[in-house]
Amino acid sequence: MLERLPLGRDRVLPVYACTLAICLLSFLVRWLATPFMPSGYPFVSFFPAVILSTFLFGIRAGIVAGVVSGIAAWYCFIPPSFSVKWSGAAAFALAFYTGVAAINIGLIHWLQRINERLAEERERSRRLAERSELLFRELQHRVSNNLQVISGLLSLQMRGVSDAAARLALDEAARRLALIGRIHRQLHSPHGEQLRLAAFLEQLIIDLIDASGRPGIDYRVEAMEDVDLAADAAVPMALIIAEAITNAIEHGFAKGEGGHILIAVRRVDAMVEISVSDDGAGLPADFDLATSDSLGLKLAQMLARQLGGTFRLAGGAGTTAVLRIP
Repeated sequence: MLERLPLGRDRVLPVYACTLAICLLSFLVRWLATPFMPSGYPFVSFFPAVILSTFLFGIRAGIVAGVVSGIAAWYCFIPPSFSVKWSGAAAFALAFYTGVAAINIGLIHWLQRINERLAEERERSRRLAERSELLFRELQHRVSNNLQVISGLLSLQMRGVSDAAARLALDEAARRLALIGRIHRQLHSPHGEQLRLAAFLEQLIIDLIDASGRPGIDYRVEAMEDVDLAADAAVPMALIIAEAITNAIEHGFAKGEGGHILIAVRRVDAMVEISVSDDGAGLPADFDLATSDSLGLKLAQMLARQLGGTFRLAGGAGTTAVLRIP
């Protein structure tokens, strides 16, 4: 409401009509209060009229209210009443009224000008923020597309490679680049806001199951809604969790049968623990994470250390991968 003041900037007649109505109301109040007031105070009810007119309709309406109120008070309430005789007392009263009214009008006009500039600055900032957000989203989209293109080029290159180890390395690189591209589509906040971890993990596992072509695999995400994730930690964390989910799909359910994957998030002291459990084949009896030659598991451990956390695997009825990060 305050940002819309003064009102009626392009409607002159209604503005001045309302201003005169306010002055008339002030005159009636002063006239009715005359029997109950001591002598003097000719302008007591007209100061509010000047202030209200200026506040609602701007400096011109305030000046009109000040002039009309001053003439009415001088003619009707400065002795001798209903005359225009001039005296030193009348001149002093009018000068005092003029000074106070001018100060009120000037202060209100000054505050309204400041308010207008603030409103203009807010609108300018809003437009800049919208433009920045649009550019940011476009940048994220282009980065994601470029990563997908590189992933596709690696997949094409893999077709011309006969060495099994080289094909596997190219396939892993293409898959991880495609995953990073999909992750970037979720990192769309231009303000550096934290991501809701539960929603992020659910979208991640949906993408991975879809990419695997294994619709028989069921999943569940159990995460507290108030756990957030810093945007700069999203990519390394997602790569670690993606490695655990991919291993569950490719090795836990290697025979092509369906299965269930559970992603659970909980707080442990000052850490956040993210576990990925499956009900698949489980780990080999002689498996040792420290001596494993799996590039993906080595990458998961390295990224966990970069985040200041740990990554481990546990066997049993299926396999559980556990990531702990601050």
